[in-house]
Amino acid sequence: MAQVLEFKLPDLGEGLTEAEIVRWLVEVGDVVAVDQPVVEVETAKAMVEVPCPYGGVVTARFGAEGTELPVGAPLLTVAVGETADGRPAGDGSGAGTAAADGARDGASGGREPAAEGSGNVLVGYGTSQAPARRRRVRPAAPAVNGRSRAPEPVRETRPAGTPQAAPGARTGRTAPADGPVPVISPLVRRLARENGLDLRKLAGSGPDGLILRADVEHALRAAGTQDRTETTAATASAATTPATPAATGGPARSTAGAASVTRVPLKGIRGAVADKLSRSRTEIPDATCWVDADATELMRTRAAMNAAGGPKISVLALLARICTAALARFPELNASVDTGAREIVRYADVHLGFAAQTERGLVVPVVRDAHTRDAESLTAEFARLTEAARAGTLTPAELTGGTFTLNNYGVFGVDGSTPIINHPEAAMLGVGRIVPKPWVHEGELAVRQVVQLSLTFDHRVCDGGTAGGFLRYVADCVEQPAVLLRTV
Repeated sequence: MAQVLEFKLPDLGEGLTEAEIVRWLVEVGDVVAVDQPVVEVETAKAMVEVPCPYGGVVTARFGAEGTELPVGAPLLTVAVGETADGRPAGDGSGAGTAAADGARDGASGGREPAAEGSGNVLVGYGTSQAPARRRRVRPAAPAVNGRSRAPEPVRETRPAGTPQAAPGARTGRTAPADGPVPVISPLVRRLARENGLDLRKLAGSGPDGLILRADVEHALRAAGTQDRTETTAATASAATTPATPAATGGPARSTAGAASVTRVPLKGIRGAVADKLSRSRTEIPDATCWVDADATELMRTRAAMNAAGGPKISVLALLARICTAALARFPELNASVDTGAREIVRYADVHLGFAAQTERGLVVPVVRDAHTRDAESLTAEFARLTEAARAGTLTPAELTGGTFTLNNYGVFGVDGSTPIINHPEAAMLGVGRIVPKPWVHEGELAVRQVVQLSLTFDHRVCDGGTAGGFLRYVADCVEQPAVLLRTV
């Protein structure tokens, strides 16, 4: 006898409470295997393919594409186990009966299913069993004649006679009656949705009418121009028509300019960043120290390494090597504070986060075990994580668990900053741009490659002497890379 099991949206990472359905990867009636990805969702941190921990027949999907669901909300139901006549759930004509029987058993607290679920919630976090080939079967029939029926799913409906979409097909929630709107990516769809733009009114400039990001941005600019024109007209009208208490039901006041105000919801990645930064400033008593350093020799060392052949070494990788060496000498900064236990937690391993700016906002990917990597390995890992960040494919595991952060804000063309610590870490090293400046070198004025380094630290984990010692060591390694070779 088959049983219908409900798969709920799992906890996808630290601090995430909701996710948006971007694309369904299965249809009602599909046969799925244990750990097969069934839906692609977008969280405040990344795009994630969610695997189902059960194997069987999909009997219902909850939520249309574009719907935001809280963690713990139902995603889909799966009929697992065997049918009344001994066939596996989803085996041809027995699927409908299996699902109906499973709904009855589930409603009456029936036995556990014969099929095993992995319990995994993310791809790559469990069995490596290959997904079974999906087969089309008829959706489960509802229970009748006094028999219990499964809970009615909240999902998109189709008029009678409308063909069912192929597995994995996109059906955007702004789709017209005759089919979905072709959009190049979920991020473009989201951009339109957050700005109140109806995609059905756009003519895509891509192949076969595909709507590109440029199409959406052009439409938004055009709408902005129209809004400004209407605002100007409203302002002129307000200037010539004074408001009166009788007309407004209260004190006279001007409404000029109100239409030009834009409110941006603090949600998604922007909301997650806002919450984390606010918590950092609320909980952490931070302080910042900084120093200028002559990076001429560091740049020469990098040029020599790259001239020797092999993969090119990045400046960020060399700075990361210096960071890990400094943390080995000053482990107080590779730490966090457990406020509940009133304890400082120091970490033996360095999981190095680095700030990366993307179209979706600021993210901080984490290089695991950075202290065990050489410059070449660090360069490759920085490149891989940066590309994944820009594509929006970082997993929650790649965005959490950092113990120290390196922030290269010099890429924005600025010299200095007092960064906010990436909670719950205890420190962050900031690096400004490396530019030619006048510098006294060996007693004479010369033009050297100069960089400003800053360290923001949690004053609970150490005092200024430790923070200053760490930063001075970093500066010494930047000025004389041979110092690093002598100490590692």
